[in-house]
Amino acid sequence: MISKWNYLPLTSEEQEIEAQLATRFPSCASIARLLVQRGVKSWEEVQAFFYPSLSQMHDPFLMKDMDKAVDRLNRALGAKEKIMVYGDYDVDGTTAVALVYKYLQNFYSNLVYYIPTREDEGYGISLQSIDYAQEIGVKLIIVLDCGIKAIDEIAYAKEKGIDFIVCDHHVPDEELPDAVAILNPKQEDDNYPFKDLSGCGVGYKFMQAFAKSNGISNMYDLESLLDLLAVSIAADIVPLVGENRIMAYYGLKRLNSNPNVGLRSIIKLCNLSGKDLTISDIIFKIGPRINASGRMQSGLESVELLVTRDAQKAYEISKNIDRYNKDRKELDRQITDEANEIIENHVEITSSKKPIVIYNKSWHKGVIGIVASRLSELYFKPTVVLTYSGDGLVIGSSRSLRGFDVYSAVKATRDLLVNFGGHTNAVGLSMKEENIPEFRRRFSEFVEQRIKLEQVTPQIDIDCELDFDQINSDFLRYMRLFNPFGPENQKPVFITRNVHDFGTSKLVGKKNEHIKLELVDSKSGKILNGIAFNMAQYIDHIKAQKPFDICYTVEENKRRGGNSIQLMVKAIKTSNA
Repeated sequence: MISKWNYLPLTSEEQEIEAQLATRFPSCASIARLLVQRGVKSWEEVQAFFYPSLSQMHDPFLMKDMDKAVDRLNRALGAKEKIMVYGDYDVDGTTAVALVYKYLQNFYSNLVYYIPTREDEGYGISLQSIDYAQEIGVKLIIVLDCGIKAIDEIAYAKEKGIDFIVCDHHVPDEELPDAVAILNPKQEDDNYPFKDLSGCGVGYKFMQAFAKSNGISNMYDLESLLDLLAVSIAADIVPLVGENRIMAYYGLKRLNSNPNVGLRSIIKLCNLSGKDLTISDIIFKIGPRINASGRMQSGLESVELLVTRDAQKAYEISKNIDRYNKDRKELDRQITDEANEIIENHVEITSSKKPIVIYNKSWHKGVIGIVASRLSELYFKPTVVLTYSGDGLVIGSSRSLRGFDVYSAVKATRDLLVNFGGHTNAVGLSMKEENIPEFRRRFSEFVEQRIKLEQVTPQIDIDCELDFDQINSDFLRYMRLFNPFGPENQKPVFITRNVHDFGTSKLVGKKNEHIKLELVDSKSGKILNGIAFNMAQYIDHIKAQKPFDICYTVEENKRRGGNSIQLMVKAIKTSNA
């Protein structure tokens, strides 16, 4: 249950900008407020926000080491060296490998791709992969979505005459690997204007620079791969602002019009063919299936799917991946149930600012990240889930809450860790099994001392107050232009006060746990339909015709004969709440 509603105020300066922009939206003044909340300050910026253009993207050579990376790649092509495109086994890594491999294939054939196995090699660059690269004569490895902390591994490769170009987006450490070039906008001395690219996004910028350096003016071959980048951006939960929003916008266009063969096969398997695909469809349906290969078997199969031009082969691989996803979901449910049982037996965890740190030796390595996400959302706490990896080592995945930097919390225990890496919201780590108690103590101490009470309180941010009559055709037309939605450009949440039941609201669902609503706005008298999931406790108040407040997002259901509006109710507040 969401216990706190935050109505987001505008500063006096923002109110002035809102007033200026509102003159452009005479029938929808609320649109101006929503734009200002997203950092839009002028009519020119409104146009750029509503109508993204690839021409708005930054020069790739603004990124540190880009000139070195392009020069080394050009020399490799000129010398006909064998090149390995290497990536992590998650969605971001596999899409990045597929994008770079497919683009370079247009100009060069002496290429191979490689994805490490989660079970045998683990995360990042493995010594095993370097030995294999030497065996087959590789001279240059382009590594994507990992590698920023692979100091020993890249030094080992250098001894064997193999160069590395690192394309990563995870937080760098103080010491960096001795690679030919490191492309990572999060480096402190990197002046690249946009810091929040996905791993696949860094790979895309590399290919942009390669094309520019070689005078390739026709960018169709590269831009046709934006569907892969959209999948990466959505699945890796990076902010959907700046360049990410532009690339996701055009990637979704491609995904909806002419996706690559492998993605088309996955779309069909998800029963999404013919639907207007959104970021949510990628996050909840397409992404998990691509991810399942790396979690349950090998991410190599995902790359094979994404690079193939053979529709029959894509279909066969998709069926395998769908089976892996079903297995993954079953494991996910089982481990989440076991984790909940552990937490419920330790009441002090749920009733304090203490984070969740749990360990089970038998849990599957491939799903602990998903379980950590579920527990963090359920208990509203930073969470670390650990399992045994072999040879006395455990591995773990951590997930955080909005506004709390879990990377710093993990980094504070680095002397106990064998390895760690990630972002402010998610970190992977490994340590010796005997270090778990001390890690739990110090991680918990760090979190409890720094996390704020409001960060562990379920809450919802409300963008704007509306009356139902303001939800008109112009409003819906403008709202479509706010797409694609995602982190830092979330679907706007609205509040309407003192609504009441039109008389037909009722419980629905297998256990009557949801409410199908038909509501009247007290001010305008307009009637709108809505759905409130898992809020059956309010049905008596609603059926008694008592007024209440709702916060919600506005959804459009496309059906034959036109669109219908449905309010997706996120929270209800009664007068006595």
